[in-house]
Amino acid sequence: MNTFNPRRRKLLQYGFMGLGVFFGSALLPSPFKAASLSISLATNGELLPPDQNGVRLPAGFNSRIVARSGQTLFGYNWHAAPDGGAVFATADGGWIYVSNSELKDKAGGAGALRFDRQGKTVDAYPILNHTSRNCAGGHTPWQTWLSCEEIEKGQVWECDPFGKKAAQVRSALGLFKHEAVAVDTSNKQLYLTEDEPDGCLYRYTPRAFDAAGNPDLDDGFLEVAEVVEGRIGTVRWHRLPDPLATTTPTRKQVANSTRFDGGEGIWYHQGIVYFTTKGDNRVWAYTVHQNSLSIVYNAALYSRPVLTGVDNIITNAAGELLVAEDGGDMQIVVLTAGKVLPLLQVTGQDRSEITGPAFNPDGSRLYFSSQRGNTGLNEDGITYEIMGPF
Repeated sequence: MNTFNPRRRKLLQYGFMGLGVFFGSALLPSPFKAASLSISLATNGELLPPDQNGVRLPAGFNSRIVARSGQTLFGYNWHAAPDGGAVFATADGGWIYVSNSELKDKAGGAGALRFDRQGKTVDAYPILNHTSRNCAGGHTPWQTWLSCEEIEKGQVWECDPFGKKAAQVRSALGLFKHEAVAVDTSNKQLYLTEDEPDGCLYRYTPRAFDAAGNPDLDDGFLEVAEVVEGRIGTVRWHRLPDPLATTTPTRKQVANSTRFDGGEGIWYHQGIVYFTTKGDNRVWAYTVHQNSLSIVYNAALYSRPVLTGVDNIITNAAGELLVAEDGGDMQIVVLTAGKVLPLLQVTGQDRSEITGPAFNPDGSRLYFSSQRGNTGLNEDGITYEIMGPF
């Protein structure tokens, strides 16, 4: 049974103090437009008992279910095993939530839910079909969704959230067990994680740009990271000789590349690339201009960690990190200066995982899924919306 012990909150507040200086300087005001919504989630109180949807939330927040796997919405059957997701603004003041499907054997892909400016669901449709184990991915500033296949020689597919253009495979981003991707909006480079016990961190640099200044994802080169001082310190980038892995897996092509134990979510925020590794329950931060890597959170430092099963990662309007748990206590956890606190917890779904957290454009609503719902089966995924004083 998933329960939250207030004593754990206190332990983690003290245990995390050593990182307060890092977060105080790194998590600056976020790119969300609505400054009035830039409220620290550390000010929220304890989680209340489960609501009608089985979600524990602080006072002032509420949940609703916006889709269930197999539910027909506007002619589209909402997909099974919902995973990574993102939100895109629409011209009419609404938004679109896209979500991957982590089904295997060409049964995966991605779908979209469209909302009007009041938050009413007005459409649903597929944006990618017949791919395999579409786990996480990443949004781009040019309004596309990069859907990542978590299979041997998996590919990255660039998808149109509006459902107008056919998805395009982007092989220049490499063929490996992809997990997630983040775009450095300043340097116009892409960073990618690999879900292998001996996986790597990759960087894509374009050679060409379109008329709008967006990077060409078919014309560029892929590099792999080496942390020179060991697990943390200065990062050196090595050009991959064969991104298509025709003879050798990408992670084995450069002998000096650093291994990361199960790369998961990745997120770019104001000059820092954050990513998670599930094998050792860590959250990392790569500071681009300093070319240096540090550890933001390490569950092994705590006797009773609030955050385990680290997975998808995003920031909120105040620039705080939100990490979704794969297992753990089925929580979304906030990392902020000196504190590690649960934002929410889904109860009664111990065989599931939380996936695809994403805020709508003004930061007032949070979307995410429970991939396997109450039964632990892929066909029973549930997608939620949370509203409250974000």
